[in-house]
Amino acid sequence: MRILVACIGNIFHGDDAFGVEVASRLARRSLPEEVRVVDFGIRGFDLTYALLDGYDATIMVDAAAAGRPPGSIYTMEIGPNTPSAMDEQRIDVATHGMNPMRVLQMAQAMGGCPRRILLVGCQPETLGTDEEVMMGLSDTVAAAVDRGADAVEGLVAKLLEESRTASDAGAAA
Repeated sequence: MRILVACIGNIFHGDDAFGVEVASRLARRSLPEEVRVVDFGIRGFDLTYALLDGYDATIMVDAAAAGRPPGSIYTMEIGPNTPSAMDEQRIDVATHGMNPMRVLQMAQAMGGCPRRILLVGCQPETLGTDEEVMMGLSDTVAAAVDRGADAVEGLVAKLLEESRTASDAGAAA
């Protein structure tokens, strides 16, 4: 099992830097060797090519408005119908110049994508715009960064356990 943790965000757009901050926290933690954490920032093409590298699962970490209280951490699995479902739920993951759904579509069009894609999202409080530079996270989202890193670690543990269980079941059969 190989897992990519893809942290996304724009440091010039306030709370949009959530993914970047989580990457920094995860860099200070001890993660299993099967896990690669990358701060992709707003580099959509780099993320697209990383998705083609044969990972079994990808965990995307991003500030994503989902109509929750600011600083809320949530997880969701991204499947084939997720882009339309996200539109219906008014989840906005494209506020920073990289649209993760388009990145996934591009990776699929190029012949690859991990079997499982999950999102660890944080409801932003403040976001800058292309015309307005906004450095630093709001206090609310800054207080959620460790919880976001914890959520990533929890998903990693769950994915690795599921993989071990499936391997053990396959070996027993």
